[in-house]
Amino acid sequence: MSRPYYIAGNWKMHKTRAEAAELAGALASRLADGKHKYLVAPSFTSLETVGAILRGTNILLGAQDCAPAEQGAHTGEVSVLQLKDLGVQAVILGHSERRHIYKEDDALINRKVKLALKHGFEVILCVGELLEEREAGRAEAVCETQTIQGLEGVSAADIPKITIAYEPVWAIGTGKTATPEDADAIHAFVRKVIARLYGTDAAEKIIIQYGGSVKSENAAQLMAKEHIDGALVGGAALTAETFVPIAKFA
Repeated sequence: MSRPYYIAGNWKMHKTRAEAAELAGALASRLADGKHKYLVAPSFTSLETVGAILRGTNILLGAQDCAPAEQGAHTGEVSVLQLKDLGVQAVILGHSERRHIYKEDDALINRKVKLALKHGFEVILCVGELLEEREAGRAEAVCETQTIQGLEGVSAADIPKITIAYEPVWAIGTGKTATPEDADAIHAFVRKVIARLYGTDAAEKIIIQYGGSVKSENAAQLMAKEHIDGALVGGAALTAETFVPIAKFA
C-alpha cells in the first residue's frame, strides 16, 4: 500500500526567534504547494513565534521533547500542557541526542510517549543503533528493544498517531549515511516488529522516517525504497535552500 511521505525538520538548539520566524516564513511560502506531510520542530523558545507563522499552513508545529509529567517541581522541563497551549501538534521523543547525551532510557521515553498521546499529540518516536552496536551485529536487536519498550502500553487505537524515525546514530552529523539498502532493511525489520505487536494492517500503515544525514542529494534514493516513508532532517532543515529540495523530492 502507499503511505504518505512525511518530512520533518528538527532545528535542534539553533535559531533566535527572529531567525526562526524568517525560516518558518520561507518554508510556509515555498512548501505551500508541497504534496507531502510536513513538520518543523523549533526550540521551545521559538514555538510561539513559529506557531503564529505556520497557523493555517500545511506545516505542523512540533516540539523536540516534553517532560514525563504534566506539571510540578521539574526545574528546566516543559510540559505537554504548556506545549498544547502554544498550539504544538506533535512531539519528537527518544531522539538519539536525548538517549545518549542526556541518558534517557526506554522507560522514561515510554512515559513521555504515553503522556503525549493522552494529550492528543502525534509522536515521532526515534530508534537507532550506535556504530559499535551495528559493528557487533546488534542493529536489529537495539531497534527492536527501543521500539517495543518505547511503545509499551500504547493501545492499537493510538498507533495511527505514532511515526517511527530510524536514526542510525553513526550517521547523524557525521556525513556518513546508511546506504538506502541498509536503511530500508532496518525499516522493514521495524515494520515486522510493529506487525507482531499490533497486526499487519497497523504495520502497513505506520510511517517510518529515516533520519541520518539526509540531504537533497540522497533524499530521492532513500524515499524510493519500499519501507522508507519520509525523513527526520537535522542539519539540512536549518535553511530553506537545503530543506525545500528534500521536502519536495521528486
